[in-house]
Parts: sequence; C-alpha cells; structure tokens
Amino acid sequence: MPDTRTDLERARVATDEELALLLYHRSADVVLALLDNPALDETQLCLLLGRKDLPGEILEEVARRKPLLKNYGVKRALVFHPRTPRLISLRLLNDLYLMDLVQAALSPGVTVEVKRNAENQLLARLPQLPLGQKITLARRGPARVAGALLAEGHAQIISIALDNPYINEGQILKTLSREKLSTAVIPAIARHRKWSISYNVRLALVRHPLSPLATVLAYLPELTVSDLRELAAPGIVPESLRKYLQAEVQRRTRVVKKAARGQESSGAEPALEPE
Repeated sequence: MPDTRTDLERARVATDEELALLLYHRSADVVLALLDNPALDETQLCLLLGRKDLPGEILEEVARRKPLLKNYGVKRALVFHPRTPRLISLRLLNDLYLMDLVQAALSPGVTVEVKRNAENQLLARLPQLPLGQKITLARRGPARVAGALLAEGHAQIISIALDNPYINEGQILKTLSREKLSTAVIPAIARHRKWSISYNVRLALVRHPLSPLATVLAYLPELTVSDLRELAAPGIVPESLRKYLQAEVQRRTRVVKKAARGQESSGAEPALEPE
C-alpha cells in the first residue's frame, strides 16, 4: 500500500479514476493536496464536500480560495456541511437561491444559528418576490416565513399558509396580535379545521377588533370565566362586545349558584365556580 508521501504527490497530479479514489483518502494532507490539482473539477469538488467526515481545516481552505467559490454548488455544499465554520456558513447564505435558503432553514443537519439567519434572509426577500414564489414559500417555507405571508393577507396565500406543515400556534397568535390585518385573514383562521379548535387561537380571535360578532359569540360559552372576566375589563375589547362578555359571566354565575343550591338540598358537596 502506498505511503502518505506518495499519495501526496499523486493527489497533485492524479486524473480520472485515480483522482476519484483519492477524494475519499483518510489523510487531511492528501485531501488538501487535491485542491492544488488542476484536474479537480467542480463536480469532483462537490463530491469531496459531500463527505461528512471532512475536517474543518479543509472546509476553511476551500472557502478561502475565491476561484473555487465561483461555483454555486461549492458554496451550497459548504453551507450545508455540518463542520463548516459558522462565519463561513453565515457569509455564504447571502448567495443561496430561494429554495436552498428554505432547505437550510429546515434541514436538521444545519445549526440553529444558520437556520435562523436563513429565515431572516427569506423574510428580507419577501417584499421583492413575485406572487408565484410567495405561494411556494407559503406552502413549503418555515414557520416564520409562512406566518409573515399569512399576515400579508393576500387572498391566494392565506389558506395555503394556514395549511403549511411547519406553521405553529405561535405564528398564528403573532398574526392575530396585529391590529391591522386583511379582513380575509380573521374569517380564514376562524374557519380553519385545525386552528379554529385551538383555545388560545379562539381567545385571540375574541380579542381581535376585526373578528365578526357571530364568531366571537360562538366562542364565549367555551371560554373560562377567568378569561371572560379579564376580557370584560375596560379597554380590552370594544364596549359593544363587553356587554356580551359580562352577560356570559352572569349566566355562568347563575348556573353555578343554581347547581350549588340543588346540591345543598340533596346534601352533596357544593360545586366550585369554574375558572
């Protein structure tokens, strides 16, 4: 078996099948020598970067050589490699295409910091994107991006964003915390098969000034008395809605008192007022 010194010499001049075999050499010095081989093309370099066991020094050296970074595939491979130094990954995010940014934001092999920055890149690009790309992001993008698109309120995007598999309750609540929303967003959330049954979402819908009265009244019987009392405090909801909240609290109170009298007459333990 040839020694490492011989392999170093071969790495600088090898071609074809011999070069392909050296891409998987265990010695970091041999792999570094491959970078000086004029026969190493972009396809082979991307194959090399596909090795998850590459040490950081090799990845740093690739990123240091500007001629190598002229190839988009090389930049992409560096961003997605788990051992690429964070500053290199963050810098190269700026050059990624839209859907590669989506993949970076969702990939389990990418660090949390890189994911977050990929999402930030997507959010920054939203204002300039055509409708078709926004629809794609609403369908397949990460939660923060889907939430931002939902808040934009475009008629062709709302239902798609609500069905996004990554969007979560937090993003729905963040959207409902905005006072200024498209009039189509509130009814879409209130009708949605998943979000319409969430207690916290229902509570946020009751709070929102744009929620239709019929929707709010349908939710009141399902809210806790403590939440109803909080919402009925001055300044939380419009005065026109407060009377309905107060009436619901009074109705619950009467029900509890009536049940308590019935239990007292039967000798049972009195019922506690619901929270």
